[in-house]
Amino acid sequence: MLLVGAGEVGAKHLAALVGAPGLAVAAVADPDPRAEVPPGIPLFASCRTALTATTPDLVVVAAPPGTALAAARDAAQAGAAVLVEKPCTIDPAALVPRPGDERIFVAFQPHFAPGLDALLAEPPDVVRTEVLLAVRRDPGYFRGWRRTYASAGGVLHQQVIHGLALALRLLPGDVEAIDAKVVHYRGLAETEDHVTAAIVLAGGAMVHIDARVDHDGPPAHELVLHLADGRRLAVRGRNLEAGLGEIAAAPTHAALRRAMYAAVLDAAEGRPAHPCLFPLTALRRPLEVIDRVYRDARVIRAAHAAAA
Repeated sequence: MLLVGAGEVGAKHLAALVGAPGLAVAAVADPDPRAEVPPGIPLFASCRTALTATTPDLVVVAAPPGTALAAARDAAQAGAAVLVEKPCTIDPAALVPRPGDERIFVAFQPHFAPGLDALLAEPPDVVRTEVLLAVRRDPGYFRGWRRTYASAGGVLHQQVIHGLALALRLLPGDVEAIDAKVVHYRGLAETEDHVTAAIVLAGGAMVHIDARVDHDGPPAHELVLHLADGRRLAVRGRNLEAGLGEIAAAPTHAALRRAMYAAVLDAAEGRPAHPCLFPLTALRRPLEVIDRVYRDARVIRAAHAAAA
């Protein structure tokens, strides 16, 4: 496989590939690598040059949104199966289908958590969801590509998309109404500190979002599903990784990434697609919902935060 992007996320993929059955890193492509590339693995400044030199079976794109989509499409055109994570672009219009896009798969690591494959294969009747994020992100996190909305989007693109995309996969229907608030007060970057939203979908189903990156307590990113029969299902963990199981038994992030690689290779070889994968074009709906939330939200800046 070829890894495109040797930054923070790329380093996590390199770690996960240690011991991944049947996979070897043929090369890494990054013009300015921040992660340490293991000895013996060629490093290319250009994705296209790396594709020509290595002809990989699998390409994992771990580049920022500004370059990820172009790299993924180049890899698909070269005949590789391609895995992209969040969000690969923040522009829904960029996801108009192109030839080769059928070889590109979106896979969010925590969607491979225990029980979620069955949940996605046979979705229950969900009437309301709650997407909850409570983490602490300080100045060191908001550096480089994360600093500006144009290159990274906001908290919903960078942090909340795991839970929100899962909620929207379980709830069909167009957005009918949104009531949202976005709070900026720390001034660490263009990215906001707190987003709340109530999203009403056609048919009456709802998605509630409460996401903050200024939280001083234990970190968590969870999804609560309220079913029509009155039951509740909770997808739990630091980043949903416990799935429907116990937090103490949650798989490691490396194990979840290895599951993603195997699923993409299976799909590329013509086997039935894993229910936790979804095609590139399906990413458009979560991005459109995120855009709508930001477009309709009441925005509170530093001078008004105390009154809010």
